[in-house]
Order: sequence, then structure tokens, then C-alpha cells
Amino acid sequence: MIRDVLLHPHPLLTRVAAPATGADAVVEDLLETMRSFGHCVGIAAPQIGELVRVAVIDCSDHPKAPENHGLLVLVNPVIVSAAGSAVGREGCLSIPELTGNVRRATEIAVEAEGLRVEAAGFEARVIQHEIDHLDGLLFLDRVESPVEDVFRRKRR
Repeated sequence: MIRDVLLHPHPLLTRVAAPATGADAVVEDLLETMRSFGHCVGIAAPQIGELVRVAVIDCSDHPKAPENHGLLVLVNPVIVSAAGSAVGREGCLSIPELTGNVRRATEIAVEAEGLRVEAAGFEARVIQHEIDHLDGLLFLDRVESPVEDVFRRKRR
């Protein structure tokens, strides 16, 4: 089912999500909601009002991720290693009017239920962004300067 996406400053977006058990229904809703936006590469359960540690990511069709793992369903994900550092522009369904420059690791390894993924570049950035949602963080919490690093989104 396509669900409404919570918008900043909704209080659920700042809460830490609980470990997930039996996440199938949440996963299906996340997938349908993500796909309904067309341009979306990831969404986390707290964004649809579910405070469980589940996120879905799919960079398959994104030009910034020519090498990627396709659809990733991350249940209880943990970043187990991170290396490198780069600043990149990020947007978020929960903050539709803004984008921001955020510093993130350029290479990560993530473990989730039944899965271990090593990701780099844009895909690594997306995974970190979605895991932040599970920890009650938004990209606005990670910008170095709200004045210099946050921008009004350009309309397509």
C-alpha cells in the first residue's frame, strides 16, 4: 500500500526506531511508496510512521550509481566499517523543499538480516542517509552550515 510520507518537523522523524521483527508488511509498503515517487532511491520505515529498523534502497536507475546492488531491503542494518569522506548534495522525501551538502563516508560495509553489502559512492551515501532515518536523524542534522549548505530545491 502506498503510504503518506511524514514531513519535517513531524516528531516521529526524530525518534530512534526499534529493532524490526516480522517486517514483511512494512517492506511492501516501503517499496510501493518509494516506487510511487519515480525518482526516489530510498525510504526508511520512520518516514511512513513505522518506528522499526527497516529501509529499502534501489539505485538501479540512478546515473550517479552505475555500479550498485540493485534493490536492497535492509532489516536491522548496521554499518560495520566506513572509509573515505566526501561532501555531496542530498534530498529527502520528508524535506521536499530543500537539499543540502552532507559529508559522508565514501565506502561502507553494512550488515542486515541475511545480508552483507559493501557499497561505495552514491549508493553508500543513500544507505547512510536511510540508516540515519532509523536513528532519528535527517540530512539537516548533518550539514556543517545551515546558511551555506542548505538550498531550496530546484523544480523539475
